[in-house]
Amino acid sequence: MTSNEIAQRDEQQAVATTEQTNILPAPAPSAGTTALMQWAQEASLAYDMAQKLAATSFVPQSLRGKPGDIAAAILAGSELGLKPMATLKSIDIIQGTPALRAHAMRAIVQQQGHEIELVESTDTRCVMRGRRKDSDAWQTVEWVIDRARLMGLLGKDQWKKNPKGMLVARATGELSRLIASDALHGMAYVSEELEGVTHAEVMSVGGTEFRTKAPLSVAALTNPPTPAGVQRTVPAPADEPAYSVARDDQPAAGDWDQDAIDDSVDWQPEDGAA
Repeated sequence: MTSNEIAQRDEQQAVATTEQTNILPAPAPSAGTTALMQWAQEASLAYDMAQKLAATSFVPQSLRGKPGDIAAAILAGSELGLKPMATLKSIDIIQGTPALRAHAMRAIVQQQGHEIELVESTDTRCVMRGRRKDSDAWQTVEWVIDRARLMGLLGKDQWKKNPKGMLVARATGELSRLIASDALHGMAYVSEELEGVTHAEVMSVGGTEFRTKAPLSVAALTNPPTPAGVQRTVPAPADEPAYSVARDDQPAAGDWDQDAIDDSVDWQPEDGAA
């Protein structure tokens, strides 16, 4: 090998070494990026599942044929530790605000290892107590019918027909916020607290209140808030007035929700409650 060939070889090696030195390793993804990628994968799986469920009778009528809304519901429930089908029986949207049903909130709190006990329950008084996991301090909450009267709740249909259940629901929400607000992930109110009715909305049409079934529409979570002073309107179906939106998976207003009782893992009605 001639001296020129040796010099050319050395020059080529030197250039290759310089190029390798200038190549920086790709930065490792941050924890936030990794979590976002994982969430995107979960969202894709949830959407695939929603497409299969969208046409079935297990999905509330208001969500049938809407895989996007169903997927959003599944994801919201997953953050609370709920399985997909349990989610559809556990979350209500009351005037655009997502809320847990009382039996579901108790189940979520107890699933985290916290304790809830029903001390007394009558048509005029409910006493519940609870404590955080690994804590010796008990928190006690009392809801009496006079408190509901001061808040103007007793004129509502559910309070007239089921005061005992409504007092339990109010006590559930208040106690859960005291002992386990971190377990609720932003859904700190039971649906009964938001409107004073069980699984329903109250709308006023021409000065008259109408009670409607509250559809599970997690898409409402992404809607922009209604500006102050602007009345929120509810679009009416083509062949029905705005106050007759129906859900085929719920009993009529004022009826006892037996499915909710059967599905609850932590709640048993007292003797005589059916």
